[in-house]
Amino acid sequence: MPVEVAVLIGLQASGKSTFCRTVLADGRAVVSKDDFRNARHRQVREMRLVGEALAAGCSVVVDNTNPSPAQWQPLIDAAREYGASVVGYWFPPDPAGSAARNAARDDRTRVPDAGLRAVLRDLRRPRRVDGFDQLYTVGFDGAGGFRVEPLDEEE
Repeated sequence: MPVEVAVLIGLQASGKSTFCRTVLADGRAVVSKDDFRNARHRQVREMRLVGEALAAGCSVVVDNTNPSPAQWQPLIDAAREYGASVVGYWFPPDPAGSAARNAARDDRTRVPDAGLRAVLRDLRRPRRVDGFDQLYTVGFDGAGGFRVEPLDEEE
């Protein structure tokens, strides 16, 4: 299996972590800033973990909001450095749904409403010209799973 970096892109509480756990995590290293919530230099730590996995020849899933090129470009650059492909998984924004799912979270995992608004403000749909080799749109399938389709660049 070729080495790849999967970048999840979407609001908090949009299903990214569940999708990662149920669809992508098997055989891939999972890197999430949620795992080091109170650490300093979270971006540096994230990139170190991504680099270590790629250096070991392991595919990686980056399970964060990754709302814009400022977050995903370093991941794309790291993938290129190690000869890995880059796949983006776009979770189109559903602010009301994310807010409802977020409100149902426990205190440890709930994101302040201001955090949801900040990511929504910065959220940008990825495109192939951004450096992704493949892009997919991910949504709930209505039966407890996910629908994954190639992202339509014309939308």
